[in-house]
Amino acid sequence: MSETRLSFKEMCAEFDVTPRTLRYYEYIELLQPDREGRARHYGPRERARMKLILRGRKFGFQLEDIRQWLLIYENEGTVAQMREWIKMADRQLIELQEQRDQLDEAMAELRKLRDATRDSLA
Repeated sequence: MSETRLSFKEMCAEFDVTPRTLRYYEYIELLQPDREGRARHYGPRERARMKLILRGRKFGFQLEDIRQWLLIYENEGTVAQMREWIKMADRQLIELQEQRDQLDEAMAELRKLRDATRDSLA
């Protein structure tokens, strides 16, 4: 495996993604590999972007939000990107807290129904 560039297959293996996922990320312009004929090669820039994409997905960000965030770096630089990251993270933390609250409520209701059912059997 090349230190500076990965083939399509190597990129899939390194990041544990399917070929379909990698092609889709290219299609929506999250990644822009170098092309030589039909071959694709992923350099350090694309590998760094892939790490950010996967991290963003782990935290529940939509791909379009990730794409816009990556564009900020290209158009405005690191400081602007970091400022936007803080805003995005704040919004996502609120969303995740709301999801957690809903999940906690559903779990409490399920426990209550389970306990009532168990008690009716006793």
